[in-house]
Amino acid sequence: MRILTLLLMLLAFSAPAAAQEQRVLLLRPARVFDGVDPRPHQGWSVLVRGDRIEAAGPQLAVPAGARVIELPNTTLLPGLIEGHSHLFLHPYNETSWDDQVLKEPLSLRTARAVNHARATLMAGFTTVRDLGTEGASYADAGLRQAIDQGIIPGPRMLVATRALVATGAYGPKLGDPTFAALGAEEADGPGLVAAARRQMGAGADVVKLYGDYRWRAGEPSRATFSQEEIRAVVEAAHAAGRTVAVHASTPEGMRRAILAGVDTIEHGDAGTPEIFRLMKERGVAFCPTLAAGHSIARYRGWNGQAPEPAGITEKRASFAAALAAKVPMCMGGDVGVYTHGDNAREMELMVAYGMRPADVLIAATSANARFFRLQEKLGAIRPGLLADLVAVEGDPTADISALRAVRLVVKGGEVVRER
Repeated sequence: MRILTLLLMLLAFSAPAAAQEQRVLLLRPARVFDGVDPRPHQGWSVLVRGDRIEAAGPQLAVPAGARVIELPNTTLLPGLIEGHSHLFLHPYNETSWDDQVLKEPLSLRTARAVNHARATLMAGFTTVRDLGTEGASYADAGLRQAIDQGIIPGPRMLVATRALVATGAYGPKLGDPTFAALGAEEADGPGLVAAARRQMGAGADVVKLYGDYRWRAGEPSRATFSQEEIRAVVEAAHAAGRTVAVHASTPEGMRRAILAGVDTIEHGDAGTPEIFRLMKERGVAFCPTLAAGHSIARYRGWNGQAPEPAGITEKRASFAAALAAKVPMCMGGDVGVYTHGDNAREMELMVAYGMRPADVLIAATSANARFFRLQEKLGAIRPGLLADLVAVEGDPTADISALRAVRLVVKGGEVVRER
């Protein structure tokens, strides 16, 4: 009886390791885009063992027991990284932002977020940086946990939880000045650092600040936090191993954030050549969120053709200025304003506005991984990194819309979508 018990214990301990050893994949696409080299590697294969990439290159031998997946006419890429997402929002032409924040119960918003997470993963985006729940409190930390535990399918998540705004500068605006903002947490001065620490303690991987916003409806955005306030948060976040993302569309809001040492600036609609040169000098990455403004313009009746609304023309000009300044470019579309799973829309617009397809692909893989401090785990096809991979029909370095023809998604060495 004692021998039988020992054998059962040995089997229990060895089974997970054995299963991990047995999961060996050899992927054979037409070409491999490794996330770093702008030129795809023709005739390469990728070997996956367990949850890691073991080898990548031409003429790889087939290990015993490996599953070989033939992927003719496809390009294999690192799993794509969405740099600006809101999984707890859905398109504004379905329900306005105010009504989502004020009227939709948390249970409904969480149920939607579960579907949004799955759609994102099935579209080949195996990691997202989710920049605020917009009134859904810390539910993103729970969603991340459910994905990590295998309860629901979804991408790896970096979460910002509630995000931080200057008192009075956010919304929804209800006409009652005693009613605190619901879309984010209000804090100022020394209390701002305390609030950032609370959010990090409650699960935030990234601290998000609103560096400018409208004080009242109909007004233009103006800088909110001082440079000193932002710098204090940056010091606290970096000391805790977190990054800082700042919503900023005005030159002054962007300038304060850049000089304070933030990691990324989101939107930058009115960024000037001088501001983008400063971003380049300071190594601050730019997440332009082209698809959000484009979608909102369409919701307001624009047909997508000339003449463009003034906001779209301004966005084209600011994006061109950022490209000219060679600002480190993050790929993130503010998805949630538009449909989750349609993340490739941002990449298509980046190309339409003047960026090379291969550079957009790098932005969505190794560059985002570097900006988000994930480069030792994700973002490239090289031995030792996690096996997050996506195969698409055709060659997205020639036609970025090929990203919409997803044929295979692998997350952590596990096939989660095939055809």
